[in-house]
Amino acid sequence: MRGISISNQNILFSTPSKLYPKILYTPSIDSHAIQTVNSEMPEISPLTMFDATVVSRLAGKIWRHHYAEIISPDQIDYMLAQRYCPLLIKSQVSSEAVWWQKMTLDETIIGFSCYMRTDASDALKIDKLYIDIDHQHKGYGALFIANAMDTMHKNSCNSLILTVNKQNSTAIAAYKKYGFEIIGDSIVDIGGGYFMNDHLMSMTKLCK
Repeated sequence: MRGISISNQNILFSTPSKLYPKILYTPSIDSHAIQTVNSEMPEISPLTMFDATVVSRLAGKIWRHHYAEIISPDQIDYMLAQRYCPLLIKSQVSSEAVWWQKMTLDETIIGFSCYMRTDASDALKIDKLYIDIDHQHKGYGALFIANAMDTMHKNSCNSLILTVNKQNSTAIAAYKKYGFEIIGDSIVDIGGGYFMNDHLMSMTKLCK
């Protein structure tokens, strides 16, 4: 299966793929604990082309709320247009090297994630993982992590990586809880005079 690069923009610095730790075990996700937070469990299923517009709008809602104190409004608009255009989502849904997933509750999409192969053939990257602001802090992110792990195993990958803005302390803390550790930096020129200054994280241990 053909791989794709972590980003199609200019990566100024990143940790070499050979340093990605291999995962020797699968994290344990306590679904019962999640159920105690919310009586109804959401479902995860593959995104379809018909969901692209809904996900694009949901991304806008989440990004303008979550990143308001991290990056400028102009950069938020730029990155939303660059990454969440419905036409782009539709094209990625049909790709064999990209996995878009949706989380639904009562037939409403309340979250989404996207995983993709990277230049390192044995690495799967969680490129996107977001929950609607009205459904956060309920443990739902753990379901996406488990789904990513399942996707990783099914596609013969043995490392799981992601990048996260260095100022995004909430997400960094959550990923550490799920067993990820910071292994390097990823500074990417995304065009328009904007840069992504991220931590590179890799799952290295059983989540707690």
